[in-house]
Amino acid sequence: MINFKSLIIGSLIIFILCFVLLLLSYILSKDIPDSEKLSPYECGFSPFSDNRIEFDVKFFLVGILFIIFDLELSFLFPWSLILTSINYLGFLSMIIFLYILTIGLIYEWLRGGLDWY
Repeated sequence: MINFKSLIIGSLIIFILCFVLLLLSYILSKDIPDSEKLSPYECGFSPFSDNRIEFDVKFFLVGILFIIFDLELSFLFPWSLILTSINYLGFLSMIIFLYILTIGLIYEWLRGGLDWY
């Protein structure tokens, strides 16, 4: 119980501090909207057209693909550092992981998920 005492006290201090800071920001903030703040665009430009225009989904798909393959690198770097000290199962699991990601990349490539036209 002695080991958890400092953890409980620290957590309690953090929760109290968060509550106090949220309460102070609510009390001290000014909520006086003006015409500039209530306008649809705060950049100073008038809108060129309707804001409900269609947006190409490929931008989102490329973003998701980037996140997926960026996460692949976050798994590859630590694995490459301990490659000499892991057993056959660790090596095989990473090869299977890389195989699945390669199949996913080939699938996206063939489906046209990486084309910009």
